[in-house]
Amino acid sequence: MRSWLFLLLLMVGMMSRAQAHTYHASIMDVHYNPQKKQLEVAVKVFTDDLEKALSVGQPKPVSVLEDPKPQLATLTSALLRRALVFGTKPGEILPWRYVGMERDHDAHWLYLAVPLSSAPPALYLRNHLLLDTFDDQMNIVNVEANGKKQSALFRGGEDVRKLVL
Repeated sequence: MRSWLFLLLLMVGMMSRAQAHTYHASIMDVHYNPQKKQLEVAVKVFTDDLEKALSVGQPKPVSVLEDPKPQLATLTSALLRRALVFGTKPGEILPWRYVGMERDHDAHWLYLAVPLSSAPPALYLRNHLLLDTFDDQMNIVNVEANGKKQSALFRGGEDVRKLVL
């Protein structure tokens, strides 16, 4: 009896992993590092969502687990540059650099850095990540600077926000 129960639980577990997740979301954490004088940004996205977005316009589907790292860095940086804009005042576009990516189970963390001379009193952010890929995409952003924290939700039609810190 126990072996049947074990097999049933094993099969249910394998089936649930094979199905895609039922929602589309990303989480972005933004922290001002005064020692490095930069915003440190970490964005967590589901791996399959990231691969779908990176595959647009490519001759074959992109695999973040199998494709060469330099190619992935180029594609990921380009995707983020189309989707993310940081500024400390309206209309400003701050330069940033892609730092890398790290696997976290069924998701990946994408890292970037935005140089700033001091902690900003406000952050103007455009977060359009995956909004063109999924109609139900939600991008949650948590910002910490000047000893203050603020969160915001970005969705289709609502991809630009001013975050006062």
